[in-house]
Amino acid sequence: MPIRRLPPQLVDQIAAGEVVERPASVVKELLENSLDAGAGRVEIEVEQGGCALVRVRDDGAGIPADELASALDRHATSKIASLDDLEHVVSLGFRGEALPSIASVSRLTLTSRPRDVSEGWRVQVEGGRIAAPEPAPSPPGTCVEVRDLFYNTPARRRFLRTDRTELGHVETMVRRIGLGRFDTTLSLSAGRRSQLRLPAGQDEESRLRRLAAVCGEVFVEHCLYIEREVDGLRLWGWLAQPSFSRAQADLQYVYLNGRALRDKLLSHAVRHGYRDVLYHGRQPAYVLFLDMDPARVDVNAHPAKIEVRFRDARRVHDFVFRSVEQGLAATRPRAAAVSAATGAGEISAAAPAQMAGMAARPGQGGLSLGGPLPWALGASVAGTVREQAGIGGAGLSRSAAQGAADAAGGDIPPLGFALAQLHGVYILAQNAEGLVLVDMHAAHERIVYERLKQAAASGGVQLQPLLVPESLAVSSAEAALAERQAPRLREMGLEVDRQGPERLVIRAVPAMLAGADAGQLVRDVLGDLGELGSSARIEQAQHALLGTMACHGSVRANRLLTREEMNALLRDMEATERADQCNHGRPTWTVLPLRQLDSLFLRGR
Repeated sequence: MPIRRLPPQLVDQIAAGEVVERPASVVKELLENSLDAGAGRVEIEVEQGGCALVRVRDDGAGIPADELASALDRHATSKIASLDDLEHVVSLGFRGEALPSIASVSRLTLTSRPRDVSEGWRVQVEGGRIAAPEPAPSPPGTCVEVRDLFYNTPARRRFLRTDRTELGHVETMVRRIGLGRFDTTLSLSAGRRSQLRLPAGQDEESRLRRLAAVCGEVFVEHCLYIEREVDGLRLWGWLAQPSFSRAQADLQYVYLNGRALRDKLLSHAVRHGYRDVLYHGRQPAYVLFLDMDPARVDVNAHPAKIEVRFRDARRVHDFVFRSVEQGLAATRPRAAAVSAATGAGEISAAAPAQMAGMAARPGQGGLSLGGPLPWALGASVAGTVREQAGIGGAGLSRSAAQGAADAAGGDIPPLGFALAQLHGVYILAQNAEGLVLVDMHAAHERIVYERLKQAAASGGVQLQPLLVPESLAVSSAEAALAERQAPRLREMGLEVDRQGPERLVIRAVPAMLAGADAGQLVRDVLGDLGELGSSARIEQAQHALLGTMACHGSVRANRLLTREEMNALLRDMEATERADQCNHGRPTWTVLPLRQLDSLFLRGR
């Protein structure tokens, strides 16, 4: 076939294939135009899921009568005029192809009236043919009606789903865009039935109401607000606590300078920030806003503008990752309630960074790590717990936990005071709200892990030389690996020498794990090193290796604890970052409120 210029109508329909996938795509383009026009209110109406009608009406700046026809020309726009403008795009739309592309596959009517003009004008397009503008009554703003979508491209229409499914896509699109514009009132109706209304509001209460309308009340109840700014990058928004993780990635919203994105780099950075607290296979939920210089990002990388390119992608990734990681550090029992002058809070805060393990008693399981807990409670509180935490110890006038708190000189801590141990696995405690249950191994593992990370970040893990070096039989591959990675092992607190083809000698271990099973610890770490391969990957997985080490230093199931040890563990949880989950993402504690317990036993009925 000879080379020929395509007809304008066909060019527009090809462009429509990139921009207009379904009715939700039409809503997206028209809604973004309204927001760019400074609208404070946008009303969206659809019929038959948007296939029969999409009407978007706004109170924005409006379009002058002599520019109406130009608005329907390809690549005609008021938003950029030069290459410099393209490199500093701040508007949501800027290509000038949405309206003509939509008009080429529908029957479109554009009616508009600028705010300073008394009369509105209308222009109609059918199949790409533009009629002459004519006067029309109109309030200030713009109204775009799109009827019979894909009427002239039946093959495209056959790919659409049911009206209900298409309406769902429209609603999802309106929610996604609306969540990024708290300053604009948005409403969606289908067949004269209201589907969604998002009132405008910039104060905290109004923002939370919109969050609840889009993400649900439960998200608002389980979210943390974060805000961080470094060198021209600002990240703010809401992170769901790890306990609110999802099976699907259906509550993940990211906005760049107000633009809704589905960007792989930002999604990976957020996911990486959740790495220590999210259970495997689960998805985090979040609403995050990244603000930065428009010149440092290229938004012209995707026809639908849902993906971007960053000029310094690594820097942006690291900033987002660190911001999320720091925000999630607050996922711990609130320690602010601990205000005892001589109580557990002060003792926990002053506990040494080094942490020996727990001394196993004869006949009990778990590791024997050479001594009592170094972070046990002071005598005053310990005596009070022994006397009042048991049944009948505090009398009938007040609870055991309140009695212990009074003796300590302050309020009840968030995790309360220990009552008992259940099956050698769970700690039962009483706080002001009700009954607290703690998985002691998971909680202790988080505490040890965070202290290992702090030690590594502050200059390396402290070594504890073994009084008698331990000989360890290994495979030749493990022996060679230990020899090659000796500097890395030392950074992690393990001093290991090769003594023969299949033998190692362990001379030092991390001081925090001085009583752990050194041989098993070395084998596990070597296994991780062998699986990871290169030293670069080891650097990236340092926290995972520290997690392996922390697991060995944590109290095991069936290890009976004294009340002093149980209470000390509770106090350390309150002072430890991310203590709501172990480093595998499992929850470490939960609370059963009194109202729930009363309901179980039908009290008050």
